[in-house]
Amino acid sequence: MTEKIILGLSGGVDSAVAARLLQERGFEVNGMFLDVGGDGACRDAQAVADFLGIPLTVKDIKSELEKKVCCPFAEAYLCGRTPNPCIMCNPTVKFKALCEFADELGANYIATGHYARTRDGRLYKGMPSNDQSYMLCRLTPKQVARLVLPLGELEKGQVRALAEGIGLPVAGKPDSMEICFIPDGDYAGFIERRGVVPPEGNFVDAEGNVLGRHRGIHRYTVGQRRGLGIAVGRRVFVSEIRPEANEVVLSDGDVLMTDRIFAEDVNWISTRTEPFYADVKVRHSKVQTPATVTPSGGGADIAFRLPVRAPTPGQSAAFYVGDELIGGGFIV
Repeated sequence: MTEKIILGLSGGVDSAVAARLLQERGFEVNGMFLDVGGDGACRDAQAVADFLGIPLTVKDIKSELEKKVCCPFAEAYLCGRTPNPCIMCNPTVKFKALCEFADELGANYIATGHYARTRDGRLYKGMPSNDQSYMLCRLTPKQVARLVLPLGELEKGQVRALAEGIGLPVAGKPDSMEICFIPDGDYAGFIERRGVVPPEGNFVDAEGNVLGRHRGIHRYTVGQRRGLGIAVGRRVFVSEIRPEANEVVLSDGDVLMTDRIFAEDVNWISTRTEPFYADVKVRHSKVQTPATVTPSGGGADIAFRLPVRAPTPGQSAAFYVGDELIGGGFIV
């Protein structure tokens, strides 16, 4: 009997090619579009589904997204943290919805167009040029065990070429670079439109000397240099945000370097209870740094062999052993 699989069909080129590759592997593909409102992506997903001859179910996830992602996202900025909403969304909204729909249809597997790999219930990096495994560091072991990622061995250019060769209706569609619920990229505006407008306050140096006025702490993140709107006669960076005092601390780049951080609320895809050596990413980039990771009371102490720049509160630290993603927690 043909194996059913539930694919998150977003209306973009990656999930469209993933659908075709799953068909070629013999799966009975059922598409699911997770509707957050907006930009015509649902029409594109339907066009792909029609082209490939697969059923498409549309699920309104706006309420779940608001509760599990949008509200915590805004609250984090108001507390001086810089969250990654996709990492928050994947386990609690997106993959949760895919698994629930798979259960309804009696499907053992789910799939997405992420550039990463799974094997034997473990999660691994995709190709170096476009690896997206970092974004999946909070998936639960049960979610990973059901997950098929058909793009894991491919680079973006290859996927584009496949889309064109197949004649997919979204082959020329540009990649989405913004957060789905903030399509204009204006994070501060998104928070203010929710009825919260943090007040102006002081830029200060490490000793507390006032350097100027900031426009609200939600407009800044640790490590930021551009867009500060202040001239102090030298290059300065945001080195700390103090919500209690409504202050943004500016310093030179040296103070942004550290060799030790703590991550809270760690999610273990592959359980660890003893200290282990790992390569650690502190943001979605190609940069990773060797470290000793020591599990501690639901979190993890991370001691880097070389200092890392601006590990930002609210972002995620993801742990890799070789190409395997072991898990990740929120930087505090």
